[in-house]
Amino acid sequence: MTPTADLLILNARVLTLDPGRPKATEIAIIDGKIAAVGAKGELASLRGPGTEVIDAGGGSVVPGFSENHMHLFSGSAELVHLQLSGVHGLPALTEAIRNYGKDRLEQVMLFAQGADYTILGGEERLTRHHLDAIWPDQPLALFAPDHHTAWANTKALELANLLHGAELRPGNEIVMGDDGLATGELREMEAFSPVQAAGGFARYRLGLATGGEPDPRPTDLEWRTDMEVMRRGLEYCARHGITTIQNMDGNLYQLELLAAIEKEDGGLPCRVAIPFHFKNFMSLDMLEKASAMSKAYDSDFLRSGMVKVFYDGVLDSWTAVMVEPYADRPDYVGEGLFTPERFREIAIEADRRGLQIAVHAIGDGAVRAVLDGYEAARKENGARDSRHRIEHIEVVHPDDLPRFAELGVIASMQPPHPPGCMGVPLEPTVSRIGRSRWPLSYAWRTIKNAGARICFASDWPVSPISPIRGIQAAMIREPWQATDPDQSFTLMEALEGYTTEGAYAEFREDRKGRIKPGFLADITILNADIESVAPDKLGEVEPAITICGGKITYKAN
Repeated sequence: MTPTADLLILNARVLTLDPGRPKATEIAIIDGKIAAVGAKGELASLRGPGTEVIDAGGGSVVPGFSENHMHLFSGSAELVHLQLSGVHGLPALTEAIRNYGKDRLEQVMLFAQGADYTILGGEERLTRHHLDAIWPDQPLALFAPDHHTAWANTKALELANLLHGAELRPGNEIVMGDDGLATGELREMEAFSPVQAAGGFARYRLGLATGGEPDPRPTDLEWRTDMEVMRRGLEYCARHGITTIQNMDGNLYQLELLAAIEKEDGGLPCRVAIPFHFKNFMSLDMLEKASAMSKAYDSDFLRSGMVKVFYDGVLDSWTAVMVEPYADRPDYVGEGLFTPERFREIAIEADRRGLQIAVHAIGDGAVRAVLDGYEAARKENGARDSRHRIEHIEVVHPDDLPRFAELGVIASMQPPHPPGCMGVPLEPTVSRIGRSRWPLSYAWRTIKNAGARICFASDWPVSPISPIRGIQAAMIREPWQATDPDQSFTLMEALEGYTTEGAYAEFREDRKGRIKPGFLADITILNADIESVAPDKLGEVEPAITICGGKITYKAN
């Protein structure tokens, strides 16, 4: 007897990303997997009395989106912070902070996200004095969109014991003024983590800041609060059509929270991968914890198996590592969070353990050092299908382009990040890079043409989470000058970056990333036919229904 479908999707424009059958109009789902894909009427025999039928209304149906680089726990917690994206000028900033803060006077600290480096206009940098004039009597901290710089008022600096500066490891800086006191600008995590801790935000940033566990162990109330924060973030992801999350900061605590949610009725609405975050103050034996996390969590819904590393910072605060000096700071190339020698040791040991490695590397000097580390690991341990990754690659040196394919390294890149895309201002980034390096900045097409595998992501909460808007950004990307190469992607290439290439990056291409019989039933139904929408209007398309493992995890009203 032929089994009947649990779910039947009809009247759809299915983009399967399966070369064997690129398009279809119907999909049948049984027991959490895709049972059949067909043309109109072909799956009628699978319809039974208990089948739930979904009419896609002629909208596109695509494999569930894989968000291949994001920060789930901190992003979830930040959803309730003041959001400053699009706010420019001191008057607008003042109004936004005062309107937000007036009803939150009981909070230990006010947090705001998305403050552009040029939020004041021109080259003037935000300081504690600006913030004191806006909000003097309560601790206040603003964070740049890239989450690599913060600006704190005097109350926040005093609460975090940073007003007089502090000794920090390389790659981190508390900017000091001529008066011997902190200006309020805090560059990189070690500089601003004390502010977050003083404001009660430390647990949500542990996976980024230390890679360690909450100490002391959270109380029952804190645990329940953190569960609710995590649920809120997962629901937010599902609302945007996401079925897979590749998190890029991690600790055991996040895995424990997600495992507890998985046991609840309904389970996890998204599949989640959580890495072990190796920091520059750790010893190599800490990688044993990464191996233990990998063994303990390795299912299709919740897994580990990756080591995440930050090699450098970001361009806008001169903390990215360059091969040649910054164009606007010709005596400086940046300072890495690791030395090349130390990173090679880490890469060799993590690779020896069979762990995948993902490294934040923004500058071309950092990218080169990471590739050198991966090459050293291959020479030491032998070649294997490691699929090590480099995250961001905002500038790459031409000599290093062929090395991605030669070493099998995945380029994990973010279409919303380039200045000029999705409202990101051109300055100060383009002046930091310099015209001579523009052709190899955010160079998705150039890297792809060199033979690399590329997966896409938002880096949420650094950029808006929407994969649809990310696809649009990849398609309408324009060069900064006429002589620069075109780095844009086609619709199908960008869609692959958020689906099949994400599955490949996590060694799951045999079961996800395509709409194909036998694959996991992770599907996103959109409210329009994306092939007929103009690229510059694509961001207006929204998910209508998200399905993960055969369960509807989001449905628009």
